[in-house]
Amino acid sequence: MEGGKQDVLKKSDFYFELPKELIAQDPLEDRSASRLLHLDKLTGSVDHHVFKEVPEFLKPGDCLVLNNTKVIPARLLGEREGTGGHVEVLLLARKDKDVWETLVKPGKKCKPGAKLTFGDGILKAEVLETVEEGNRLVRFTYDGIWEEVLDRLGEMPLPPYITHKLRDKNRYQTVYAKYEGSAAAPTAGLHFTKELLEEIQKKGISVVYVTLHVGLGTFRPVKEENVLEHHMHSEWYQVSEEAARCINETKAAGGRVICVGTTSCRTVESASGDDGIVRAGSGDTQIFIYPGYRFKVLDGLITNFHLPESTLVMLVSALAGREHVLAAYEEAIRERYRFFSFGDAMIIV
Repeated sequence: MEGGKQDVLKKSDFYFELPKELIAQDPLEDRSASRLLHLDKLTGSVDHHVFKEVPEFLKPGDCLVLNNTKVIPARLLGEREGTGGHVEVLLLARKDKDVWETLVKPGKKCKPGAKLTFGDGILKAEVLETVEEGNRLVRFTYDGIWEEVLDRLGEMPLPPYITHKLRDKNRYQTVYAKYEGSAAAPTAGLHFTKELLEEIQKKGISVVYVTLHVGLGTFRPVKEENVLEHHMHSEWYQVSEEAARCINETKAAGGRVICVGTTSCRTVESASGDDGIVRAGSGDTQIFIYPGYRFKVLDGLITNFHLPESTLVMLVSALAGREHVLAAYEEAIRERYRFFSFGDAMIIV
């Protein structure tokens, strides 16, 4: 666990009241038409923009870091063999070729040895064992290519606060999504279009990609009142030689590293040493960033509006200060910004 130096950091310190109608249920037609709140991380001042204006906050010589993970249609609806009882399986992490760590509902009915079937038997599964947090290791059997079977039967694993059905699977993917493996989208990236990224690069700003496969641990609620007792789940990340070199050269030249999303932030912070040098490679990270954390690489952040008392709002508070962040959130609520995965964005520089 990494973060600040406080003895006690209370979960309730990160609570705010959010009107339910501000939880965005559908993506906008135009990705870059979202609103953009600019928060000055030093003064706490805020001003209001639209996302298309994000290049105005970036300077030549800056480096923009994006997470190119791709969400898999990880939600499988099926039934238990023999009983016909309904079952829902959420793929969390691949452990072997056809073995996945999953979240299974109802868990009580799916003990080791339970057999499951999906799509009239196109896909079958057996529960192997129960692991941490009550998750299940499941082995799948099928004919053909796994990705094709999953694309045919799986649904996008939208967060529980989104109740509308997603009409187009691609709207829960970034336009630069490349490497499959996430159970949730790196949602700050959903606002970018290819045209906007081209405009940013033409301005003399480097754009690099890292990969972090987003697990549900990122969104797992903090249950302990003492934040420091919260346990972060492990997530796999990779930083290429090219990305590491570009980030390090940017820092050496006095440019800023601006991360798109908390996942990109956690990746570069995990891949760097105390010297602030980002090292290429891959691994698992459980990094937990909260107020008091000293950023080694990141200078600015583009992010969505997060759930109260979440590890994500704690990360944002580590960058801009808890009081500044909560005041900015209050302003966003007053101005009727849209919150969470399909909502509006903020830039903190």
